[in-house]
This record gives sequence, C-alpha cells and structure tokens, in this order.
Amino acid sequence: MRKIVTGAFISLDGVMQAPGGPEEDPTGGFRHGGWVPPYWDDTTGEVIGRLFSQPFDLLLGRRTYDIFAAHWPYVQMDPEAGDFEALNAGIAENFNRVTKYVATHRPDSLDWENSEALGADIPGRVRDLKQGDGRMLLTQGSTELLQILLRHDLIDELHLHVFPLLLGKGKRLFGDGAVPAALKLTSSHVSPSGVFSASYVRSGDVVSGSFAMDTPTEAELERRRTLT
Repeated sequence: MRKIVTGAFISLDGVMQAPGGPEEDPTGGFRHGGWVPPYWDDTTGEVIGRLFSQPFDLLLGRRTYDIFAAHWPYVQMDPEAGDFEALNAGIAENFNRVTKYVATHRPDSLDWENSEALGADIPGRVRDLKQGDGRMLLTQGSTELLQILLRHDLIDELHLHVFPLLLGKGKRLFGDGAVPAALKLTSSHVSPSGVFSASYVRSGDVVSGSFAMDTPTEAELERRRTLT
C-alpha cells in the first residue's frame, strides 16, 4: 500500500500561494509571491532534501504541474556550470524521472515526460493508487487538489515548513472540509531563519477533554444557555 505525503510551505496564517516567486501564481490579486527565498537556509534545505531522498511519485494539481513543468526540466544539471546548485539539480532529476499524476481537465496537454492524468474521479483514482504497490505519492503545492484529498481523508503524512510571516489573503492549506483527526509529531526542526519544519502522521480520532468544573456554576449554565 502506498502512502500519500503532503509537503507544503506555509505562512503562519496558513497561506501556501506562490512561495517561489512573484510571477508564480498572482491569481486573486495575490501580491506577495516569492516569500520563501528570503528565509531559505541550509537547515531547511537539508530537511527538504531528506524527504526528496525517499522514493516517490508526484501527485499534483494542474496549476502546480504547469509551474513545475515550466521550471524543473530547465534546471542546470552540469556541475561545472556557474549557476549549478546541487539541491536544485537533485530535485530536478527526480521530478523529471518520476511519474507525475495530475488532476486536470486537459489531459492531452500534459507534455512533461512521465505525466499521467488522474481522470474525472479524482478521489477514486487516488484510492486505487494508494491500494497498489510502489513509491509514496508526494504532493507539492496543489491547494485545490489538497482540499479534495483532505475532504476524503486520503493524506497519511504532513510535512509542513512554517515560515515566520503573515500573508493575509491567499490560497490556504486547510479549508473547512478536512476530516477531523488526531496527529502525531514525528520530527521537528527550527532553522536559523526561523522556519519551523514539522512532520505529522495520523494517530486516530480526535479525543476530547475538559477543564471545566465537575459541577458547573450558575454563571456557566447561563453562559451555555445564551449560546443556543
């Protein structure tokens, strides 16, 4: 059985949109594209590199697919070139080689090598992929696809990189449709620039507790009555 793993750059207020550059995704009037590079450091790069060092295929929404297809096939791969970066070259080599499963209404236009459309029934197709053998299915970006996966309880692990800024409006990781679940922290790192990287896995259902008095006061009972 394959795992679905979400890797995401997010702001403190949960925005995912356009982390890599101003022109990446300005839809909806988003004006802060490119908020990741000023905080990038070796620690964050090492944490992300460990995730990409595991065998994976990509699970992408169409907008993120188009962003990637216009970038990763063109990354410098020559170690002798002045603009060569080992981390980027390693990611590019993996991204070009692996299968890209894409949520799209335009399957005939997937021209990046090793790309495959998910089809009309996205949750059903993803469930079928999970039931098979193979590498983990890694999401990157793809906020609209993530909402579908969260609504259908299909994500097994979250690898979040939380950047120390507020972006206000923008596309977010979590909407209102996520299936309630408890999570377990499996690793965490804080980079010198203040990026908090945390990995979580599912750990069962939400368990409730209470700090309330065993016998509620009259004031508390009145407060409850005013809520209904």
